[in-house]
Amino acid sequence: MAHHHSHSSAHRGKPAFVAALLITFAYALVELAGGLWSGSLALVSDAGHMFSDAVALAFAAIAAWLARRPVSLRHSYGWARAEVIGAMINSLIMLGIIAMLVAEAVQRLLDPRPVIAAGVMLIAFIGLVVNGIVAYMLSRSERNLNARAALLHVLGDLVSSVAALIAGAVIYATGWLLIDPLLSLVIAGLILISTLRLLRDTLHVLMEAVPPSVNLEQIGKALAKVPGVSSVHDLHVWGITPESVALSAHLEVDDVAAWAAILEAARTELHDRFGIDHVTLQPEERGARQPPAAVVRLWPHRPRS
Repeated sequence: MAHHHSHSSAHRGKPAFVAALLITFAYALVELAGGLWSGSLALVSDAGHMFSDAVALAFAAIAAWLARRPVSLRHSYGWARAEVIGAMINSLIMLGIIAMLVAEAVQRLLDPRPVIAAGVMLIAFIGLVVNGIVAYMLSRSERNLNARAALLHVLGDLVSSVAALIAGAVIYATGWLLIDPLLSLVIAGLILISTLRLLRDTLHVLMEAVPPSVNLEQIGKALAKVPGVSSVHDLHVWGITPESVALSAHLEVDDVAAWAAILEAARTELHDRFGIDHVTLQPEERGARQPPAAVVRLWPHRPRS
């Protein structure tokens, strides 16, 4: 059995989670006070989002730190999946926030409350600027599920600030109080869609499913066409993280003595065509074992056209 892998960009620049955390938490306190003073649900919900962002950014910072820990005897892949777990936790937190926001918005629809529109617009505008700065900082950090989850929280607040600004303007101009909870429901719906997509992606990685960018059928056929390979079975492809794909397979070969050349050709094919470097391949002499068709997928050798 042969094994080969590389870790390109394993230690990219540290994301700006800590600075974003401090800015977000500080303004969340300001926005909460402003929302309670003005009576605006949009501002209070936005403050709640920002407090959740602070928690999300804290999780993201811890997960990013854990992901950089080296491999060990207990964690042979290292702690790379910590960032995926952090993204999943943040997604679940976001679902809880959405549920609370919807419940409060429905209550406000049934029982509208007065809102100090001018104060709402001022605080929402400042929040818009703050969230824009934090979103810009996070968008320039490393791109993975963990950073994406943190950015999702901040973008949700960015949209909330816009909605609160609009709600304040409408109430100031027309006195229509229902715009505040209605926009809160719109915000909740938009954030829910993005949160469910992120949660789906994190579960996909944790279930070790075939990454969306990988075509298992094409890989099986490509390996079967490597000179000296008669068939391929027990082919597995999974993501350690969305950025790191691993592969293992059994190759039935015509001549085990030629395995070194076959292995090099297979590695080259997987790297050049599919971008997969973390590879484990096991040779088997042709005819030594016939795997049951119901258990594993078999790709027989077909000459290249």
